[in-house]
Amino acid sequence: MIPPLVISIQSQVVLGHVGNSAAVFPMQAAGLEVAQIPTVVFSNTPDYPTLRGRAMPADFFADLLRGAWERGLPQRAAYIVTGYIGSVEVAGLVAEFVARAKAENPALVYLCDPVMGDDAPGLYVPEAIAAVLKDGLLPLADIASPNPFEIGYLTGRQIAVLDDLPRAFADLRMAPGARLIATGCQLQDTPEGMLESVVLGPDGLSRHPVPRLPVAMAGTGDLFAGLITAALGRGRDLAQAVEFAQAQTSRALARAASLGAKEVVLSDPDFRAALLTL
Repeated sequence: MIPPLVISIQSQVVLGHVGNSAAVFPMQAAGLEVAQIPTVVFSNTPDYPTLRGRAMPADFFADLLRGAWERGLPQRAAYIVTGYIGSVEVAGLVAEFVARAKAENPALVYLCDPVMGDDAPGLYVPEAIAAVLKDGLLPLADIASPNPFEIGYLTGRQIAVLDDLPRAFADLRMAPGARLIATGCQLQDTPEGMLESVVLGPDGLSRHPVPRLPVAMAGTGDLFAGLITAALGRGRDLAQAVEFAQAQTSRALARAASLGAKEVVLSDPDFRAALLTL
């Protein structure tokens, strides 16, 4: 049986695990084939004193996309996953690529992680990139995994209670039949000491609480999206995929905290073993 193919369009770093450097390993370990297209190449995450590298030049990035078409990747892919994008020119090229891929391959599932900000740092991409995410990529998305800050920025709605989420979901103008995973939610009635992911879609709403760990690390959302895609590619439904992704993300974060690492760690034996069970 041919394994599902994922086209993963995200950042890449030399040291550490963010973007493709976090998301690709779990997908490959679960038996999926992954075609990686970097949007930026950096020496490390921005948490270090220095940061080397840059966003991919638009002409170079366009050439990589052209090569993907020449190899027939969009036509046979089961999933496209997008994450951090470092320039507005590349953002526009990604939107064009996804739109064409979905037109030529109607079975393709597009998971958009609109990486643009969080509560503490606020918006950390230029407003022009956020606009492409809002108007160019999210309307194409079959699944999106924003955090509450990103949902609030994109919709102008503060996410405080559960009823805020269905209204915000409608405002996102995603593809027909699309599903939203609101990640890292602390709602008014979220149990003490917990975070939850809330899944909304045509079949209604489900809530998925998980213990909140006292750590915040680069790459968490990228790993989460990769784990969801890994589980979906192995036949789990979205609720099951979210539960699996939460459990394994928590495991990776706990391992990183125990080692004193600055970002997620993918070397935990139980984490790696769990991927093989998919």
